[in-house]
Amino acid sequence: MASNASIFTSNSLLSLRVVGFPRLPISQLHTRTRIQPNPLHTTRLELSSSSSSVSASTNGLKSLYLSDVWARRFVTSSNFQMSAVSGDGGGGNGGSGDGNSGGGDNGSNSGGGEGGKNWSLLAWYLSLLEKYPVWTKAVTSALLTLFGDLICQLWIDQVASVDVKRTLLFTFLGLVLVGPTLHFWYLYLSRLVTTPGVAGTLMRLVLDQFLFAPIFVGVFLSSLVTLEGRSSQVIPKLQQEWFSSVLANWQLWIPFQFFNFRFVPQQFQVLAANFIALVWNVILSYKAHKEVIVK
Repeated sequence: MASNASIFTSNSLLSLRVVGFPRLPISQLHTRTRIQPNPLHTTRLELSSSSSSVSASTNGLKSLYLSDVWARRFVTSSNFQMSAVSGDGGGGNGGSGDGNSGGGDNGSNSGGGEGGKNWSLLAWYLSLLEKYPVWTKAVTSALLTLFGDLICQLWIDQVASVDVKRTLLFTFLGLVLVGPTLHFWYLYLSRLVTTPGVAGTLMRLVLDQFLFAPIFVGVFLSSLVTLEGRSSQVIPKLQQEWFSSVLANWQLWIPFQFFNFRFVPQQFQVLAANFIALVWNVILSYKAHKEVIVK
Protein backbone atom coordinates (compact mmCIF):
# COMPACT_ATOMS: atom_id res chain seq x y z
CA MET A 1 0.00 0.00 0.00
CA ALA A 2 1.21 3.52 -0.65
CA SER A 3 3.10 5.09 2.18
CA ASN A 4 1.60 8.52 1.52
CA ALA A 5 -1.75 8.90 -0.23
CA SER A 6 -4.36 11.65 -0.32
CA ILE A 7 -7.63 12.22 -2.17
CA PHE A 8 -8.23 15.71 -3.55
CA THR A 9 -11.26 17.31 -5.10
CA SER A 10 -11.45 20.34 -7.35
CA ASN A 11 -12.31 22.46 -4.32
CA SER A 12 -9.09 21.52 -2.55
CA LEU A 13 -5.95 23.64 -2.51
CA LEU A 14 -4.20 23.69 -5.84
CA SER A 15 -0.92 22.65 -4.34
CA LEU A 16 0.49 19.43 -3.06
CA ARG A 17 3.46 18.22 -1.13
CA VAL A 18 5.02 14.84 -1.78
CA VAL A 19 7.80 13.38 0.33
CA GLY A 20 11.09 14.44 -1.23
CA PHE A 21 9.59 17.42 -3.18
CA PRO A 22 9.13 21.07 -2.19
CA ARG A 23 5.67 22.61 -2.15
CA LEU A 24 4.80 23.45 -5.75
CA PRO A 25 1.55 25.08 -6.93
CA ILE A 26 -0.18 23.57 -9.95
CA SER A 27 0.07 26.88 -11.76
CA GLN A 28 3.86 26.57 -11.79
CA LEU A 29 3.87 23.21 -13.59
CA HIS A 30 4.98 23.88 -17.14
CA THR A 31 5.55 21.72 -20.15
CA ARG A 32 8.96 20.68 -18.83
CA THR A 33 9.82 21.06 -15.16
CA ARG A 34 12.87 19.65 -13.41
CA ILE A 35 12.35 18.82 -9.77
CA GLN A 36 15.18 17.97 -7.41
CA PRO A 37 14.07 14.95 -5.37
CA ASN A 38 15.22 13.93 -1.95
CA PRO A 39 18.13 11.54 -2.65
CA LEU A 40 17.06 9.37 0.28
CA HIS A 41 13.73 8.53 -1.32
CA THR A 42 12.61 7.01 -4.57
CA THR A 43 9.18 8.47 -5.19
CA ARG A 44 6.50 7.73 -7.72
CA LEU A 45 3.87 10.33 -8.46
CA GLU A 46 0.58 9.08 -9.82
CA LEU A 47 -2.15 11.34 -11.15
CA SER A 48 -5.34 9.77 -12.35
CA SER A 49 -8.74 10.99 -13.46
CA SER A 50 -11.88 9.34 -14.73
CA SER A 51 -10.71 9.56 -18.32
CA SER A 52 -6.95 9.15 -18.22
CA SER A 53 -3.92 8.86 -15.99
CA VAL A 54 -0.30 9.97 -15.88
CA SER A 55 2.40 8.12 -13.97
CA ALA A 56 5.97 9.30 -13.51
CA SER A 57 8.81 7.67 -11.61
CA THR A 58 11.69 9.57 -10.15
CA ASN A 59 14.97 8.01 -9.16
CA GLY A 60 17.88 10.42 -8.85
CA LEU A 61 17.59 13.34 -11.24
CA LYS A 62 14.73 12.79 -13.66
CA SER A 63 12.38 15.24 -15.34
CA LEU A 64 8.65 15.33 -14.81
CA TYR A 65 6.72 16.24 -17.92
CA LEU A 66 3.23 17.67 -17.51
CA SER A 67 1.57 19.68 -20.24
CA ASP A 68 -0.72 22.61 -19.56
CA VAL A 69 -3.54 20.70 -21.20
CA TRP A 70 -3.16 17.83 -18.72
CA ALA A 71 -2.92 20.24 -15.81
CA ARG A 72 -6.14 22.01 -16.78
CA ARG A 73 -7.87 18.65 -17.24
CA PHE A 74 -6.88 17.54 -13.76
CA VAL A 75 -7.91 20.81 -12.17
CA THR A 76 -11.28 21.04 -13.89
CA SER A 77 -12.27 17.37 -13.50
CA SER A 78 -14.82 16.57 -10.83
CA ASN A 79 -12.35 14.52 -8.82
CA PHE A 80 -8.87 13.15 -9.13
CA GLN A 81 -6.44 11.20 -7.03
CA MET A 82 -2.83 11.95 -6.28
CA SER A 83 -0.66 9.48 -4.43
CA ALA A 84 2.97 9.53 -3.50
CA VAL A 85 4.37 6.02 -3.26
CA SER A 86 7.76 5.46 -1.72
CA GLY A 87 9.46 2.83 -3.98
CA ASP A 88 7.89 -0.34 -2.47
CA GLY A 89 5.44 -1.36 -5.20
CA GLY A 90 7.27 -0.26 -8.32
CA GLY A 91 7.70 -2.71 -11.16
CA GLY A 92 10.78 -1.03 -12.54
CA ASN A 93 11.58 1.55 -15.16
CA GLY A 94 8.85 1.77 -17.74
CA GLY A 95 5.80 1.02 -15.63
CA SER A 96 4.39 0.05 -12.30
CA GLY A 97 3.91 -3.50 -11.04
CA ASP A 98 1.03 -5.15 -9.26
CA GLY A 99 3.22 -7.28 -7.03
CA ASN A 100 3.20 -10.31 -9.31
CA SER A 101 4.89 -8.90 -12.38
CA GLY A 102 7.37 -6.24 -13.37
CA GLY A 103 5.94 -3.23 -15.10
CA GLY A 104 8.34 -2.62 -17.94
CA ASP A 105 11.78 -3.13 -19.33
CA ASN A 106 14.35 -3.85 -16.68
CA GLY A 107 11.60 -4.06 -14.08
CA SER A 108 12.03 -6.21 -11.02
CA ASN A 109 9.49 -8.60 -9.59
CA SER A 110 8.82 -7.23 -6.12
CA GLY A 111 5.85 -9.45 -5.35
CA GLY A 112 5.39 -13.13 -5.93
CA GLY A 113 3.64 -15.44 -3.56
CA GLU A 114 3.12 -19.04 -4.55
CA GLY A 115 2.43 -18.13 -8.18
CA GLY A 116 5.74 -16.29 -8.43
CA LYS A 117 7.61 -19.22 -6.88
CA ASN A 118 6.03 -21.64 -9.34
CA TRP A 119 7.03 -19.47 -12.28
CA SER A 120 10.54 -19.11 -10.85
CA LEU A 121 10.85 -22.89 -10.61
CA LEU A 122 9.66 -23.31 -14.19
CA ALA A 123 12.04 -20.59 -15.39
CA TRP A 124 14.90 -22.29 -13.55
CA TYR A 125 14.09 -25.66 -15.16
CA LEU A 126 13.80 -24.12 -18.62
CA SER A 127 17.14 -22.37 -18.19
CA LEU A 128 18.74 -25.71 -17.30
CA LEU A 129 17.02 -27.26 -20.29
CA GLU A 130 18.58 -24.63 -22.53
CA LYS A 131 22.09 -24.77 -21.02
CA TYR A 132 22.34 -28.51 -20.34
CA PRO A 133 19.65 -30.20 -22.48
CA VAL A 134 21.00 -33.76 -22.36
CA TRP A 135 21.75 -33.83 -18.64
CA THR A 136 18.49 -32.10 -17.72
CA LYS A 137 16.42 -34.57 -19.73
CA ALA A 138 18.47 -37.49 -18.41
CA VAL A 139 17.93 -36.51 -14.76
CA THR A 140 14.23 -35.84 -15.41
CA SER A 141 13.83 -39.27 -17.01
CA ALA A 142 15.68 -40.86 -14.09
CA LEU A 143 13.27 -39.32 -11.61
CA LEU A 144 10.29 -40.45 -13.65
CA THR A 145 11.56 -44.02 -13.92
CA LEU A 146 12.27 -43.97 -10.18
CA PHE A 147 8.71 -42.96 -9.30
CA GLY A 148 7.28 -45.24 -11.97
CA ASP A 149 8.94 -48.32 -10.52
CA LEU A 150 8.00 -47.37 -6.95
CA ILE A 151 4.37 -46.95 -7.94
CA CYS A 152 4.48 -50.30 -9.73
CA GLN A 153 5.94 -52.10 -6.73
CA LEU A 154 3.77 -50.49 -4.05
CA TRP A 155 0.48 -50.13 -5.91
CA ILE A 156 0.35 -52.83 -8.59
CA ASP A 157 2.63 -55.55 -7.21
CA GLN A 158 1.79 -54.56 -3.61
CA VAL A 159 5.07 -55.86 -2.27
CA ALA A 160 5.75 -55.94 1.45
CA SER A 161 9.06 -54.14 1.01
CA VAL A 162 10.56 -52.25 -1.90
CA ASP A 163 13.19 -54.04 -4.00
CA VAL A 164 15.84 -51.32 -3.88
CA LYS A 165 18.16 -52.98 -6.40
CA ARG A 166 15.35 -53.25 -8.94
CA THR A 167 14.43 -49.59 -8.47
CA LEU A 168 18.04 -48.42 -8.78
CA LEU A 169 18.61 -50.37 -11.98
CA PHE A 170 15.36 -49.12 -13.48
CA THR A 171 16.32 -45.56 -12.53
CA PHE A 172 19.82 -46.02 -13.94
CA LEU A 173 18.39 -46.93 -17.35
CA GLY A 174 16.22 -43.84 -17.23
CA LEU A 175 19.33 -41.75 -16.63
CA VAL A 176 21.75 -43.23 -19.18
CA LEU A 177 19.41 -44.70 -21.80
CA VAL A 178 15.93 -43.17 -21.88
CA GLY A 179 16.64 -39.46 -21.45
CA PRO A 180 19.67 -39.11 -23.75
CA THR A 181 18.21 -41.40 -26.42
CA LEU A 182 14.93 -39.52 -26.59
CA HIS A 183 16.77 -36.19 -26.73
CA PHE A 184 18.82 -37.14 -29.78
CA TRP A 185 15.97 -39.01 -31.44
CA TYR A 186 13.55 -36.08 -31.25
CA LEU A 187 16.30 -33.73 -32.42
CA TYR A 188 17.09 -35.97 -35.40
CA LEU A 189 13.40 -36.45 -36.18
CA SER A 190 12.74 -32.71 -36.28
CA ARG A 191 15.60 -32.28 -38.75
CA LEU A 192 14.67 -35.32 -40.81
CA VAL A 193 11.03 -34.33 -41.31
CA THR A 194 10.68 -30.64 -42.10
CA THR A 195 7.29 -30.82 -43.77
CA PRO A 196 4.96 -28.37 -41.98
CA GLY A 197 1.40 -28.92 -40.84
CA VAL A 198 -0.53 -32.13 -40.32
CA ALA A 199 1.40 -34.01 -43.02
CA GLY A 200 4.71 -33.47 -41.21
CA THR A 201 3.15 -34.42 -37.89
CA LEU A 202 1.85 -37.70 -39.29
CA MET A 203 5.22 -38.51 -40.85
CA ARG A 204 7.03 -37.95 -37.53
CA LEU A 205 4.37 -39.95 -35.70
CA VAL A 206 4.72 -42.93 -38.04
CA LEU A 207 8.51 -42.93 -37.78
CA ASP A 208 8.42 -42.55 -34.01
CA GLN A 209 5.81 -45.16 -33.21
CA PHE A 210 6.34 -47.79 -35.93
CA LEU A 211 10.12 -47.58 -36.34
CA PHE A 212 11.71 -46.18 -33.19
CA ALA A 213 9.32 -47.38 -30.46
CA PRO A 214 9.42 -51.14 -31.24
CA ILE A 215 13.22 -51.08 -31.36
CA PHE A 216 13.56 -48.99 -28.21
CA VAL A 217 11.16 -51.16 -26.18
CA GLY A 218 13.20 -54.23 -27.13
CA VAL A 219 16.49 -52.54 -26.22
CA PHE A 220 15.12 -51.37 -22.87
CA LEU A 221 13.74 -54.78 -21.88
CA SER A 222 16.94 -56.55 -22.94
CA SER A 223 19.14 -54.05 -21.08
CA LEU A 224 17.13 -54.29 -17.88
CA VAL A 225 17.05 -58.08 -17.83
CA THR A 226 20.79 -58.18 -18.50
CA LEU A 227 21.61 -55.67 -15.73
CA GLU A 228 19.53 -57.72 -13.31
CA GLY A 229 21.75 -60.72 -14.00
CA ARG A 230 19.20 -62.64 -16.04
CA SER A 231 20.83 -62.52 -19.45
CA SER A 232 19.68 -66.05 -20.19
CA GLN A 233 16.09 -64.82 -20.02
CA VAL A 234 16.48 -62.01 -22.58
CA ILE A 235 15.05 -63.97 -25.52
CA PRO A 236 12.17 -65.55 -23.52
CA LYS A 237 11.37 -62.11 -22.06
CA LEU A 238 11.19 -60.54 -25.49
CA GLN A 239 9.06 -63.39 -26.81
CA GLN A 240 6.65 -63.03 -23.91
CA GLU A 241 6.47 -59.30 -23.31
CA TRP A 242 7.82 -57.38 -26.31
CA PHE A 243 4.73 -57.33 -28.54
CA SER A 244 2.27 -56.66 -25.72
CA SER A 245 4.54 -53.82 -24.53
CA VAL A 246 4.60 -52.31 -28.02
CA LEU A 247 0.80 -52.53 -28.21
CA ALA A 248 0.49 -50.77 -24.85
CA ASN A 249 2.95 -48.18 -26.10
CA TRP A 250 0.84 -47.50 -29.19
CA GLN A 251 -2.37 -47.17 -27.19
CA LEU A 252 -0.83 -44.63 -24.86
CA TRP A 253 1.63 -42.74 -26.99
CA ILE A 254 0.07 -42.39 -30.46
CA PRO A 255 -2.68 -39.94 -29.38
CA PHE A 256 -0.27 -37.96 -27.21
CA GLN A 257 2.59 -37.90 -29.71
CA PHE A 258 0.29 -36.52 -32.40
CA PHE A 259 -0.41 -33.58 -30.10
CA ASN A 260 3.26 -33.38 -29.09
CA PHE A 261 4.65 -33.28 -32.64
CA ARG A 262 1.87 -31.00 -33.88
CA PHE A 263 1.86 -28.27 -31.26
CA VAL A 264 4.93 -28.51 -28.98
CA PRO A 265 8.27 -26.94 -30.02
CA GLN A 266 11.08 -29.47 -30.50
CA GLN A 267 13.10 -28.35 -27.46
CA PHE A 268 10.08 -28.95 -25.19
CA GLN A 269 8.90 -32.26 -26.64
CA VAL A 270 10.78 -34.44 -24.15
CA LEU A 271 9.51 -32.23 -21.31
CA ALA A 272 5.93 -32.64 -22.54
CA ALA A 273 6.38 -36.37 -22.99
CA ASN A 274 7.52 -36.67 -19.38
CA PHE A 275 3.99 -36.03 -18.16
CA ILE A 276 2.84 -39.20 -19.91
CA ALA A 277 6.11 -41.00 -19.25
CA LEU A 278 5.26 -41.55 -15.59
CA VAL A 279 2.25 -43.65 -16.56
CA TRP A 280 4.29 -45.43 -19.22
CA ASN A 281 7.09 -46.20 -16.76
CA VAL A 282 4.62 -47.91 -14.44
CA ILE A 283 3.44 -50.09 -17.35
CA LEU A 284 6.99 -50.77 -18.52
CA SER A 285 8.18 -51.69 -15.04
CA TYR A 286 5.30 -54.14 -14.72
CA LYS A 287 6.07 -55.72 -18.09
CA ALA A 288 9.81 -55.83 -17.49
CA HIS A 289 9.53 -57.53 -14.11
CA LYS A 290 6.73 -59.91 -14.96
CA GLU A 291 7.85 -63.48 -14.32
CA VAL A 292 9.02 -65.30 -17.41
CA ILE A 293 6.99 -68.44 -18.07
CA VAL A 294 9.24 -71.19 -19.37
CA LYS A 295 7.51 -73.24 -22.01
